[in-house]
Amino acid sequence: MAGNKSSAEAEIGGRYAAALFDLANDENALEAVEQDLIDLSAAIERSEDLQNLISNPLFARDDQQKAIMALLSGAKAQVFVTNVAALMAANGRLFAMPAMIIAFRKLAADARGELTAEAVSATPLNDEQTRRLRTEIEASLGKAINLKTKTDENLLGGLIVKVGSRMVDTSLRTKLTQLKMAMKEA
Repeated sequence: MAGNKSSAEAEIGGRYAAALFDLANDENALEAVEQDLIDLSAAIERSEDLQNLISNPLFARDDQQKAIMALLSGAKAQVFVTNVAALMAANGRLFAMPAMIIAFRKLAADARGELTAEAVSATPLNDEQTRRLRTEIEASLGKAINLKTKTDENLLGGLIVKVGSRMVDTSLRTKLTQLKMAMKEA
């Protein structure tokens, strides 16, 4: 069931993102709209109340709409962002807002010719390590990338880098698992 819910959210969010992208692109406002969405995403991540507001179907659509409009108005968001958020709230689709933001950012990155890469490490990467990793990936792919970094202490060491459907796993946990499997086979 959870997979169906997230794929439905992605599909709904993708439709709103495509419409918002087309509007923003037509009005040469892609950068401003994307920045508003980055700010909105950060606000959602920081606030459990906001997460609950957009995901809880027990809130009335009017209440959701008023709250999201107040937030975006206070942030002086682009009219396109405000209108799409109001429409999503009115249609009871505010739960798909995080998926819409992800889909919009992917469309904007594609339009810029960027790829998105994710690096997962056992400890946080410092600025220099992040810069060097980005440079290495860009040189390998021949394209600009948008690098997102995360930490997962379970890796023990090393990195997992994902670009699209490709993944390079040099984590210590994976190497130990492979060694354990090889020893069992011997």
